[in-house]
Amino acid sequence: MKLDDLNTFHLDVFKEIGNIGAGNAATALANLIGKKIGMDVPQAGVVALEDLITLVGNEEDEIICIHQAVSGPAPCGIMFILAEKSAVYLADILLTNQSVADSQFDELEESLFLEVGNILSGSFLSAFSQVTNLVFNLSVPVLARDMLGAVLSSALLESGYYADKVLVVETRFFDATRSIKSHFFILPELEALDKILNGLGINI
Repeated sequence: MKLDDLNTFHLDVFKEIGNIGAGNAATALANLIGKKIGMDVPQAGVVALEDLITLVGNEEDEIICIHQAVSGPAPCGIMFILAEKSAVYLADILLTNQSVADSQFDELEESLFLEVGNILSGSFLSAFSQVTNLVFNLSVPVLARDMLGAVLSSALLESGYYADKVLVVETRFFDATRSIKSHFFILPELEALDKILNGLGINI
């Protein structure tokens, strides 16, 4: 099956599994920072590669991207992307009693983004593993900070991804006063979707 073939039912399933992963990630983040933070998945969908940039922002916008490879029976790539302003807000939420100057991320903030990306990817994949009985192995996360167009082009080239669509899972962080939108781009390799859907008990 190709991403083009995913219907509303399939995407709703991915969204619900994503919400389970988001709940697990929120718990893990709370344990990490000692502060409650909410997370959910407003929507999941399939987007053409040429539309990825406009989904997040503009080609020259500065972003933070955490990229990881997933090995196992359903290999894929995962990119967790935050617009720069959203990254500032997220750092403010996570770093209790500290204020992050606009765009001035130091090693602490970058390490935090790597950890958040790793926790989110691990939580999402754990949720998928629980319902599919498939094993997913995450690589070490890599952080890139550059213009949106450059980051996406580089990540897609390095991952060897040549399909024309990607699966997008929108994620939302929130506390009592703020809500921050981010995106997961999931890039499944050939036949990976079939194995995931078969694991979910969905006939294809």
